[in-house]
Amino acid sequence: MEGEDEVSVREQHFHSQVRESTICFLLFAVLYIVSYFIITRYKRKSDEQEDEDAIVNRISLFLSTFTLAVSAGAVLLLPFSIISNEILLCFPQNYYIQWLNGSLIHGLWNLASLFSNLCLFVLMPFAFFFLESEGFAGLKKGIRARILETLVMLILLALLILGIVWVASALIDNDAASMESLYDLWEFYLPYLYSCISLMGCLLLLLCTPVGLSRMFTVMGQLLVKPTILEDLDEQIYIITLEEEALQRRINVGLSSTVEYNIMEMEQELENVKALKTKLERRKKASAWERNLVYPAVMILLLIETFISVLLVACNILCLLVDETAMPKGTRGPGIGNASLSTFGFVGAALEIILIFYLMVSSVVGFYSLRFFGNFTPKKDDTTMTKIIGNCVSILVLSSALPVMSRTLGITRFDLLGDFGRFNWLGNFYIVLSYNLLFAIVTTLCLIRKFTSAVREELFKALGLHKLQLSNTSRDSDTKPSANGHQKTL
Repeated sequence: MEGEDEVSVREQHFHSQVRESTICFLLFAVLYIVSYFIITRYKRKSDEQEDEDAIVNRISLFLSTFTLAVSAGAVLLLPFSIISNEILLCFPQNYYIQWLNGSLIHGLWNLASLFSNLCLFVLMPFAFFFLESEGFAGLKKGIRARILETLVMLILLALLILGIVWVASALIDNDAASMESLYDLWEFYLPYLYSCISLMGCLLLLLCTPVGLSRMFTVMGQLLVKPTILEDLDEQIYIITLEEEALQRRINVGLSSTVEYNIMEMEQELENVKALKTKLERRKKASAWERNLVYPAVMILLLIETFISVLLVACNILCLLVDETAMPKGTRGPGIGNASLSTFGFVGAALEIILIFYLMVSSVVGFYSLRFFGNFTPKKDDTTMTKIIGNCVSILVLSSALPVMSRTLGITRFDLLGDFGRFNWLGNFYIVLSYNLLFAIVTTLCLIRKFTSAVREELFKALGLHKLQLSNTSRDSDTKPSANGHQKTL
């Protein structure tokens, strides 16, 4: 009987492993297909030739798609875990959700951590160096020569990073035990390096998310139709049409010695006028409920989500000061499906998921809104493969740090699983408290600057200081057409 029971247990374990592997594969396949369509939408179209560069571009495309799929999985990791916990609480004995268990959730967290390390330290450097390689001098040109050069560059990069981490560890923690632990590549070195990358990603999120939260109002204002208050759209469309006709006539005539430069400049101006005319016609065709109901409702919803995020961070700061269990590291909950981690149950869990997605979208918007990363913005059908690799690495760093930031800020109480909960800096009270304080302060200042920009501009104009250019024009300021059809920046 004992032998039969042992065989039965092994069979159950085998079937559960096969089931979990199949589920993970199907989920990743869906993410990979979606990522492939996203990248091919922005990738620059090249000639359909089966030459060496085409093969290199195709390999780099597959690696970039894999990295973007891993990034999407890291973003969905925490929301999927939260909703799975609530489903298991509501239907603990349901036959159709037996595949959803704690083993599957832990496996997904471990795979996300493993693939994030693989993409960040191996695949993306390989794709970049492989794309830029030409082969060593004296060797026969071809794929093999480029692969050899890429592998040599990867080895040199690994040695460089190893030296940097060694020096940093010696400066921060000058201990013989910690220095010897760096020899353990898999158990200590890679998790320690990934912990540093995660800290950098959280700092980048700390910079991008507050900017994105204030920028979201402008982005949604550009996507939606604004209410027409004290505006005559017919008159504006008429003026823009006249301007378009005048520019078209000037381009057709083209009389001057510098005709080529003038025509190029006028064609660019004509494209801007046509784009503005298209926006005005869209506003005119929009229904009354779309103009007067959808836009205010979306703006109010964004304001409520931002206010709740800042409020949760403020509450988390108070909890950190009075309760040690509020720390993101060292707390272990009752497990998957044993208890709800939200005070309001399923509604609270849904709110947490919405806020996590909102913070991720805001961080991406804020990332591309920063001047330093402005050139990284992908363009449809006109993005080089090198820029796609840079974007994939940036999104991977942001998405990998999203679960850590959400737990650190107290957006959710779901414990970090796998290697995500083993980061050293998560146990430092001063780092966690400073992170929460900086996020709350910077977000509040960005929102104040956003909603008072128009008042400041009017004050500068009233005092005559705008002529001295004391106030910088905001990148996300609203625009409106003037009488001659151009756009004025408010």
